[in-house]
Amino acid sequence: MIEASTPTRVPVTTPPRATLRSRLPIPRDFGPYAVVIGLAVVWIVFQLLNNNFLSPRNLSNLTLQIAVLGTISVGMVIVLILGEIDLSVGAIAGVSAATMAVLSTNAGAPAWVAILAALAFGAVIGLIQSLVIVFVGIPSFIVTLAGLLVWQGVQLIIIGDNGQVALNDPFLKSIASTYVSQAGGWAIAALVIVAVVAWRWTARRMRSRAGLAVRPASADVIGVAIVAVLILLATWLLNSYFGIPWVLVVLLALVGVMSGVMSLSPFGRHVYAIGGNREAARRSGIRVRGATIAVFVIIAVIAGVAGIIEASREFSASSALGGGTLQLNAIAAAVIGGTSLFGGRGRVYNAILGALVVGSIENGLDLLGQPAAVQSITTGIILSLAVSVDALGRKRLARRGAAR
Repeated sequence: MIEASTPTRVPVTTPPRATLRSRLPIPRDFGPYAVVIGLAVVWIVFQLLNNNFLSPRNLSNLTLQIAVLGTISVGMVIVLILGEIDLSVGAIAGVSAATMAVLSTNAGAPAWVAILAALAFGAVIGLIQSLVIVFVGIPSFIVTLAGLLVWQGVQLIIIGDNGQVALNDPFLKSIASTYVSQAGGWAIAALVIVAVVAWRWTARRMRSRAGLAVRPASADVIGVAIVAVLILLATWLLNSYFGIPWVLVVLLALVGVMSGVMSLSPFGRHVYAIGGNREAARRSGIRVRGATIAVFVIIAVIAGVAGIIEASREFSASSALGGGTLQLNAIAAAVIGGTSLFGGRGRVYNAILGALVVGSIENGLDLLGQPAAVQSITTGIILSLAVSVDALGRKRLARRGAAR
């Protein structure tokens, strides 16, 4: 007699309850939104203390003030993502501006020749420093610190005993002092919004094709809507004064190009991989040395662009151009914007967010008549907080990974 077998019971698992994060369109990377919220708080505080802070005239001045810092911060973000650092960017900006001024004013070279020569000089500097870092094995901190001293000396030699070389070429003088027409400003705003939409759509498609998790469409819609409102509001305010400065257009174009390179190209993905784990990247076949050289050349050329903008603002290239705390403020802007000092994490647009925070603090304290000491202390405190948040976030992720 065959006994009937007892059917095996399959345990029924109850799906976990949806968390608040899964029910709401909250983005995974909340860092940029936190920076925007912090920036809004800074602006509200300074507006309450001085009602001229949010005036179209002061916002236009703020845009011009952050042009150089924002430009250098774009390159600094890329270097930090690689897991390296460059302390010589201020000196590279200064020596590039000096090269342009001497060629244009003293040698009578056309503006485009002087600009190309300045950028080429910056590229050569970046190549020299990167070769030392890669093949000699000296840390980038030491190499670029030495470069800071060397290129400041070269800048003094190029400028000469007078301490500055005035710019006579009308085009070079107009780079940082001309504005887009109102109609052109609205057209640029529309193009930027379209670019943001296209970028988000492309990123979603690439993640979906790669089998990676894609955040809810509502989160992207909300994010794009917030960005669009901010762009339109900024355009309206700037058009209420002289219009959008051309240097802001240059900065936005630089951010757009480098964002595409870092997000959509194999080179950008390799830079993120190297910053995340250099040895793992090397074992996977990534050319670590080549990527490192390319990154340091890129940041040197970007520093050259910043030097050209600053010389145009001052109508001259001086021995003090690029000095002071420019490179330190660039690092602060990148980190405050959300780029990790430990490598492997960050976005190029963090440069603009961080530069706006640093520039807004300096501008607001200037309006309140506060000395430079207060500005440095305030920026240092905010930088310390940003680094602390980044470090705590990494520890939390490490604990989650260990728990799994």
